[in-house]
Amino acid sequence: MKVGLALSGGGIRGAAHIGAIKALEENGIKIDAVSGTSAGSMVAALYAMRYTTDEIIKIFNYFSKSVMAISPKDIFYGMKEVRGVRLGGITSSRNIELAIDEAAKIKKIKNIKDLEMPIAIPTTDLITDREIIFTNCEDAKGKKYIHDIEIGKAVRASSTFPGMYAPFEYNKYQFVDGGIFNNLPTEETRKLGVDKVISIKFKFRTPRKQNTIYNIAMKSLDIMTENLIKESIKASDYVVEIDLRDVKPFSISKLEFCYKEGYMQTLDNIIKIKKALQ
Repeated sequence: MKVGLALSGGGIRGAAHIGAIKALEENGIKIDAVSGTSAGSMVAALYAMRYTTDEIIKIFNYFSKSVMAISPKDIFYGMKEVRGVRLGGITSSRNIELAIDEAAKIKKIKNIKDLEMPIAIPTTDLITDREIIFTNCEDAKGKKYIHDIEIGKAVRASSTFPGMYAPFEYNKYQFVDGGIFNNLPTEETRKLGVDKVISIKFKFRTPRKQNTIYNIAMKSLDIMTENLIKESIKASDYVVEIDLRDVKPFSISKLEFCYKEGYMQTLDNIIKIKKALQ
């Protein structure tokens, strides 16, 4: 039986995916295919390159500051000075591409087609207003699938958070975060030739009144995300819901905390996961 893993977006909370995979592996659950959106795409790409979870968390620690060097708070502060705001964002997502490319180069990988493990990475094209999927799965056919792209560019496209990053211009496309259409790519994982799909998402934030523009924006994003992934949850054979409700998506200082919580909370679900995979 082949098992696929679908990893949701969530900013720095994506480090929890690494801990979750570590817990699955330690309990004999082999992952045969992987998909991921936004931060989930970073973990998915590195895992498909055959990096170990210990190596992936080190890579996250090493690159986190360069990849998330600017907080979304700066978006709202920057609006006071229009000259400092780039078209569609206050900075470029180029560092995401460079980080993934550097890791890929070590493994002698360049294109998504070079990956042996089946993978799917969703993004959003602003020009056609539709979802695009990067994948090495030859059975995935249609206009929304792209099979020939550098892995760094694929992850960058999926992780270009609107407002924070300027849209990623690539060929005839204008890419932004994959979470707009598909923040939990369960169905795309199933298309990778697996029998069962484990999905990993983050629990909805703690109910409380929001008093800042930044917190209101982040809470609104969480609400939209939660509504969008309802069908993905239904399509999963098991959903691991990691409780990181009080961790904001761009809190770099919480990276290790997210990793450990992903590990421990997945361990708490292991018996149920194994039962779901029978």
